[in-house]
Amino acid sequence: MVVAIVLVALIVGSVLFHLLSPWWFTEIASNWTTIDDTVHITFWVTGVVFVVVNLFMAYAVVRFRYRRGARAQYEPENKKLEWWLLGLTTVGVAAMLAPGLFVWAKFVEVPAGAAEVEAMGQQWHWMYRFPGKDGRLGTVHPRHVTDANPFGMDPSDAAGQDDVLVANPELHLPLGKPVKMLLRSKDVLHNFSIAQIRVKMDLVPGLVTYAWFTPTKTGSYDLLCEELCGVAHFAMRGRMVVEEDRAFNDWLARQPTFAQTVARPKADIAAGQALFAVCAGCHGAQGEGNQAVNAPKLAGQGDWYVRRQLALFRSGARGAHEKDAQGKIMAQMAATLPDESAIANVAAYIATLPDKPAPTTIDGDARSGASRFATCASCHGPDGAGIAATNAPRLKGMSDWYLAAQLRHFREGIRGAHPQDLHGAQMTLMAGMLANDRAVNDLVAYINGL
Repeated sequence: MVVAIVLVALIVGSVLFHLLSPWWFTEIASNWTTIDDTVHITFWVTGVVFVVVNLFMAYAVVRFRYRRGARAQYEPENKKLEWWLLGLTTVGVAAMLAPGLFVWAKFVEVPAGAAEVEAMGQQWHWMYRFPGKDGRLGTVHPRHVTDANPFGMDPSDAAGQDDVLVANPELHLPLGKPVKMLLRSKDVLHNFSIAQIRVKMDLVPGLVTYAWFTPTKTGSYDLLCEELCGVAHFAMRGRMVVEEDRAFNDWLARQPTFAQTVARPKADIAAGQALFAVCAGCHGAQGEGNQAVNAPKLAGQGDWYVRRQLALFRSGARGAHEKDAQGKIMAQMAATLPDESAIANVAAYIATLPDKPAPTTIDGDARSGASRFATCASCHGPDGAGIAATNAPRLKGMSDWYLAAQLRHFREGIRGAHPQDLHGAQMTLMAGMLANDRAVNDLVAYINGL
């Protein structure tokens, strides 16, 4: 009897938990309500089976409980019962599978006139490509992929010259217009998934897969990779912003075309040297850094990373946190650079400065730090030299006190919390593995020995 009561309690508790649970689907923001309908049908079918089977078990426990002197009747076959089970099982399975087949038929049939947008995944980053005025995406090939051409655009294909390239994880789409997402991977298996849209699809190396949907609600939605793709899989996050046509068109117009990225004028090192005179007051004439004024070493750092950080400071995406006193100073200094050309000129001049390892100031257990650096090496490289393709700057030979301070800032949410600092947001997740300052110092001590 006790077992029967437990089974009934399990049934009642499970049903109530399902009906009253605060954990449910996110609000839908696309046309795919049929996917929710399919899931609901599956819940009803499996829920009814769960209740019936467990109620029968409770009945059987009571009805056929042990009685002294009673003997069980052996009945190996029961045609009537078998036909009932066969029929009910067939109906239940068909009820679960048939709706999904109808939905899948719509899922693979993209409506005429749907805009094509490419989403490209790589460890651990998202980028996007829109067709230009000709409405066609240019051809791409892995042999063309370089740091300067991350999409692998074919320079000889005229159709790709006006392609709009978005080399950051934020995707904008217009409200109420169907879009076909062409999905391409540069390295391993990834997955394109936005919970509110209700669609997901794998990105398979060597193939171009696709998914389509119509955004029906403005807002900002997390884009996740839901296929285990490596050590930083959990940090591979992007964002989809759905907005009205005018806002979308304004955003798209600000993005560069492939032709514009190729035709960008070469940075003016002489002009950069003149602008660097202000920077030298803190960072030193040779960019060697000065701990006394909290100015890190710049010489030896990748110019692409210097450009990105100056742009973040200038836009307010970095240096705005109330606890980032030094960042606020840099934000003011970066504001004196009038445009992207000036930023490129300064970065180009810094790249010419002699690179000498910064003096070490951090003591720690390098042996303990070595195990922690195994995770860092996946992005920053085994020698800590930095990898532009993974958006990971150089670590070795740079100012260790500054590195330690920034790791603490990432861990505490002082840096990387701004919604426009998407790469910084990845580092906040990675820095979370450093439980305390000792762990930070051990890691930096190991980096000092690289």
